[in-house]
Amino acid sequence: MRKDEIQKDLREFAFDFFYWFSRFEFALKENQFLKHDNVGANAEPVYEYFSEKYAEIFQHTNENNRLIELKPKRQKVGENSELQWKSVGLEGCKSEIGKIICLLKTVRNNLFHGGKHGAEGWDQPDRTRELLIVGKNILDQLAKLADFESDYTQYY
Repeated sequence: MRKDEIQKDLREFAFDFFYWFSRFEFALKENQFLKHDNVGANAEPVYEYFSEKYAEIFQHTNENNRLIELKPKRQKVGENSELQWKSVGLEGCKSEIGKIICLLKTVRNNLFHGGKHGAEGWDQPDRTRELLIVGKNILDQLAKLADFESDYTQYY
């Protein structure tokens, strides 16, 4: 699908999702969920520590369940370098919150890096719209769970 064919509301949902995803990563860094803490290291967020810290108090919501049902897929390289959409492997996730974060990151990666056609891409705007709305709501819930809404929303 060409950019000028993407519905206006879908473009706005995509922007909102990117905006709030980046705010969530900022909040992770502000709250010292850092990949490295040595002086001079790049300030990169780390989701694994966040998942470990909140795994026991995390509770599924309707949005989390819907994200799981929607099963965002990941592009993989197939035979003859053909790109294919495959299910996200959640077997390595240590917790339910870890699974949700993995799926959220998949939505972000697909939107930013992935193909925009074929299997559940822009050619299915209703599905994409739902993934973006559900994903943004989950980001809000995770920020509330961690009690860093002020960093997430930038309201102090």
